[in-house]
Amino acid sequence: MKQIDCFLPYIDESQYKKLQKAFEDVSAFVTLHALKDSLYQTTTIQQIAKETKGEYCLIITKSTPLKLHYLALERLQLIAEDTKAGLVYADHYQLKDNKCVNAPVIDYQQGSLRDDFDFGSVLLFNSKALKESCQRMKNSYQHAALYDLRLKLSQRYDLVHANEYLYTEIEEDNRKSGEKQFDYVDPRNQERQKEMERACTEHLKAIGGYLKPSFNTVDFVHDAFEFEASVIIPVKNRETTINAAIHSVLAQKANFKYNILVIDNHSTDGTTEKVDQYKDDERVVHIVPERNDLGIGGCWNLGIHHPKCGKFAVQLDSDDLYQDENTLQTIVNAFYEQQCAMVIGSYRMTDFDLNTLPPGVIDHREWTPENGRNNALRINGLGAPRAFYTPIAREIGFPNTSYGEDYAMGLNISRHYQLGRIYDVLYLCRRWGGNSDAALNIEQVNANNIYKDRIRTWELQARMVLNKQK
Repeated sequence: MKQIDCFLPYIDESQYKKLQKAFEDVSAFVTLHALKDSLYQTTTIQQIAKETKGEYCLIITKSTPLKLHYLALERLQLIAEDTKAGLVYADHYQLKDNKCVNAPVIDYQQGSLRDDFDFGSVLLFNSKALKESCQRMKNSYQHAALYDLRLKLSQRYDLVHANEYLYTEIEEDNRKSGEKQFDYVDPRNQERQKEMERACTEHLKAIGGYLKPSFNTVDFVHDAFEFEASVIIPVKNRETTINAAIHSVLAQKANFKYNILVIDNHSTDGTTEKVDQYKDDERVVHIVPERNDLGIGGCWNLGIHHPKCGKFAVQLDSDDLYQDENTLQTIVNAFYEQQCAMVIGSYRMTDFDLNTLPPGVIDHREWTPENGRNNALRINGLGAPRAFYTPIAREIGFPNTSYGEDYAMGLNISRHYQLGRIYDVLYLCRRWGGNSDAALNIEQVNANNIYKDRIRTWELQARMVLNKQK
C-alpha cells in the first residue's frame, strides 16, 4: 500500500477521537492530520496540499463518526491506481435512527456543476493531482474552496465513482429531499452562493463554456396568434386541485385575449370530469392526447403546438395557484418590457391550505442579467412561474420527461436569449402529500440528479461548440 495522508475535521477532542477510531486498523499506511479550520476555505485546501507527503490524500468531509469497511482504503487506492483518477469516491451506508440505509452516489459528468453534488464524505485524491490543481486556484474563498478544487481537478483529471459500498457514515441531515431542494436560494446562504457562482464562472471560462452577456433580439411581430397568452396545465389524476387551478386562471384580469390549455394526460380519478365542467367556457380548451407515451414535457409540446395556443405560453402546475388576478398581465408585460424569450417569476411555498412553508418566497435573486445564464448551469432550477415566447419554444421543444423538462428548455433558450425576471410573488406552489417531489427516496433523487446533470452536460457542450464557432 502506498502512503496516504488523511485529513479529519477537528471540532473538539471527544469528537476527533471518535472519528480517529475508524483508522486504527490502517495506521501502517495512513497518517492522520487534524483540520481545525474550515475545509471550505482556500487557506485550508492550501494547507492540505502543503502537508500531504504521501502518494494519496484522503479528505473526510464530515465530523461525525465513520466506519470503514473491510479493506476499503485498499480498494479505493487500487481503483485510483488503475484509472489514474484525480479523485475516487464511493457508495456507502448511512446510520439513521439506528437503521442502516443505502446511500449510493452518482457518476460525475462534465455538466455536474452543482456545488451540492454528493460525493459522500470519504474522498481519495491523487496527491500530485491535488497539488497541481491547488496551484491553479486563483481566488481566496471562505465557502467555495472545496468546490473550486473539484472544478480545477475535473479540468485535467477524471473524478471516478466506485459504485461499491465501502464505508458507513452517520447522517446529520434528516430533512426530506423536497426540503433540501431549495438550500441554494436560502437568503442565509447568499454570500456562499456568490462565491460558488464566482468559482463556477471561472471554471466555465477555463473550459470554453462561458457565454458573454450578448444576446439575440426577440421579434414579437407575429400576427398568427388568436390569443396573446395561453396558460398550459398538464394534469393527471389531480381531481382535488384542478378546479382551483383553473379558477385561478379564469380570475385573471388582462387587457388581452387569453385561454387555458388543459392537457389531461388520461386521468382515471375524476379529473377529466372536473375539467369537462368548463366545456361551455371557450377560454378552457380540454385536450386529451391521442397517444399514451407523454410525460409532462410531451404534454407541453402538445400544448405549444396546438392551434389555439397563444403568443406566450405560461406555466401553471395542476397543484398550484396564481398569487392574484394580475399574474398573467404582469408576465406578458415583462416580455415586452424586458425584450426576452422567457420570463420567470417568483413564488411562495405553501401547504394545501396556503400557509407559508419554509423557505417561504423563492425569488432567485442570485440571478443577474450579465451572468445569469452561466450561473444557471450550477443552480438546481430557474424558478416559477415560467413563461415562454411560443415561436421559440416550438423551435426548441421540451424533452418528453416529467422532471427537468422546463430546466432543459430554459437553459437552451438562455444560450441565445435573455431570460426576464419578476421578483414579485406571482405564484403559490403548494406542497402536500400527493406531490410528486415532496419526499423522494434516494434512488429517485439520484435518477433526477443524473438526468439534470446530463441536461447540463449537453448544454455545456453546446455552448463550448458555439464559442469555438465564433
